[in-house]
Amino acid sequence: MAKLFDKILIANRGEIACRVIRTARRLGIRTVAVYSDADAAAVHVEMADEAVHLGPPPAAQSYLLGEKIIEACKATGAQAVHPGYGFLSEREWFAKALDDAGIAFIGPPASAIAAMGDKIESKKLAKAAGVSVVPGFVGEIADTDHAAKIAAEIGYPVMMKASAGGGGKGMRLAWSEAELREGFDGVRREAKASFGDDRVFIEKFVEQPRHIEIQLLGDKHGNVVYLNERDCSIQRRHQKVVEEAPSPFVTPDMRRAMGEQAVELAKKVGYFSAGTVEFIAGADRSFYFLEMNTRLQVEHPVTELITGLDLVEQMIRVAAGEKLSFGQADVRLEGHAIETRFYAEDPYRGFLPSTGRLTDYREPAAGNGVRVDTGVVEGSEISMFYDPMIAKLITHAPTRIEAADLQIAALDRYYVRGINHNADFLSALMQHPRFRAGETVTTAFIAEEYPDGFTGAPMDPARLPALLAIGAVIGRAAANRAAHVDGQLGGDGEAGTDWVLELDGEQHRVTVSANGKGTRVLVDGEALSVETTGRIPPFGVVEARVNGESLAVQVDRRATSFRLTHAGRQHIMRLLTPRAAELQGHMLPKVAPDLSKYLLCPMPGLVVSIAVAQGDRVEAGQVLATVEAMKMENILRAEKGATVSKLHAKAGDSLAVDAVILEFE
Repeated sequence: MAKLFDKILIANRGEIACRVIRTARRLGIRTVAVYSDADAAAVHVEMADEAVHLGPPPAAQSYLLGEKIIEACKATGAQAVHPGYGFLSEREWFAKALDDAGIAFIGPPASAIAAMGDKIESKKLAKAAGVSVVPGFVGEIADTDHAAKIAAEIGYPVMMKASAGGGGKGMRLAWSEAELREGFDGVRREAKASFGDDRVFIEKFVEQPRHIEIQLLGDKHGNVVYLNERDCSIQRRHQKVVEEAPSPFVTPDMRRAMGEQAVELAKKVGYFSAGTVEFIAGADRSFYFLEMNTRLQVEHPVTELITGLDLVEQMIRVAAGEKLSFGQADVRLEGHAIETRFYAEDPYRGFLPSTGRLTDYREPAAGNGVRVDTGVVEGSEISMFYDPMIAKLITHAPTRIEAADLQIAALDRYYVRGINHNADFLSALMQHPRFRAGETVTTAFIAEEYPDGFTGAPMDPARLPALLAIGAVIGRAAANRAAHVDGQLGGDGEAGTDWVLELDGEQHRVTVSANGKGTRVLVDGEALSVETTGRIPPFGVVEARVNGESLAVQVDRRATSFRLTHAGRQHIMRLLTPRAAELQGHMLPKVAPDLSKYLLCPMPGLVVSIAVAQGDRVEAGQVLATVEAMKMENILRAEKGATVSKLHAKAGDSLAVDAVILEFE
């Protein structure tokens, strides 16, 4: 067995840097972190044994500076570099530069990165090797006219993709020539900004597709195995949202065929370390090669949970020269694992990115099938300069439905404030009948099921009495605190027992009284027993047992009400005395201000372009402006016909959320 490294440097940030550090610690390997100005107080910097500053926040001035990372290795004595994913993980020149400096790259050989890391070249190689590929144009595209000619020959719909891309960036679907012409330059700009390479290729878009990928692991002695598949079909804007293993769609024969094809392709390019071959599968279970990611994937934890392997450990051992300690016949497939990506974005506002400080951060308890991979703590900053992922929530259970139910329960207990996040949306996905059935989930799932946006998970009527009972206990505890503060109650006095609970505008009669160690709540005549754990907070997670069933409800106190969040839905609750409820009907509703005459910036971001001028007449759907946030371009369109009366922003301006870009007459 080869000797492992004494010290490694992690050329990345956030959750993946923390993930690598945890495995290195377990193996007795010291670690070196690198960081930008924005990450000076980041968790990965604190976790590592040493840390080296790289530069300003933009990745091009810090995390993409390979020369500085090599200097950091020499200065700290790091013998190897783990690149994580993104940044320098698939840069051939970086792997070569490390080799020239006598530093091991914990990843594949530079020749394999060159052959498979470039999407255009990898398709040419796969086609020459007899691998089934999606019809498309794999050469370089000169300009928009050339792109339109290619797309017409392939046939719409087509997908435009950055050649050096990944992570869902630099991708756009076009159903017509007009959409292609509108989007082609945007894809190029995104590609240049994210990867420093503006080459784009075009391929036929397979309708009703599923995104299936095969995890590979190879050593330097010619051994390559496949570690089953992952289903990554649930995506939004080509960014994966949910990943699971195994796929509910893949049969054993299909798994073997895809795996063997992926292994053969890897062997042809002399591949070693962890890597992933991605396929697109049609409804008839035919599959086509898309690309090979010559790095560790974001979604690798689901493979780890069903196989029992630590992929980061395996990468380190392979880089040190060890042979794989197992063969294909030894690969396990136990239970079902699901990963959801916990993003800093607002699903109630079109999934707009959210930046800021995590004023509250409490994870669900790890263990019993729940795992959280993150790089943040309470007080951490979600920056506009990097990917908006806060954490990955992974669950593992004997069956797929049990793994999904663990996700729902864990999301109820994942309390994050200070920024907007997508926990409610993830919970709604786990509860969706089509997801739970599994068979008909495609990459169009989110667009098909939420065409008008997300407004919260549907309320299960069977859960309403329990939610009302917990809400009554929460509201009465707050009433008791207020009464004690006001001096209205002395000693152990309690507020009244008869109340009217208003939930989302609907009123319910509740009676709250002590019942041994718990509370007896009468909800519209139905008696329920509620037991809570510890003191009921004015905000945070309330753990309760209602008639013996364990539930968690997130509570946030407002001026005169509470926001209760449970099972992917937010509710506004007020607990009123009967007299206050009677008078409630006489209160005038608050009228929201009319903002329809303004185009507001929907997220903090950089204005890329303004497409109109003062005095222009615009029609519904017309492009007004493009704003870049978290490395993604967002096109803002007119909601109705109007005339532009004034411009308040110009290209290059950095705007805050809800800043006025322009106004209409």
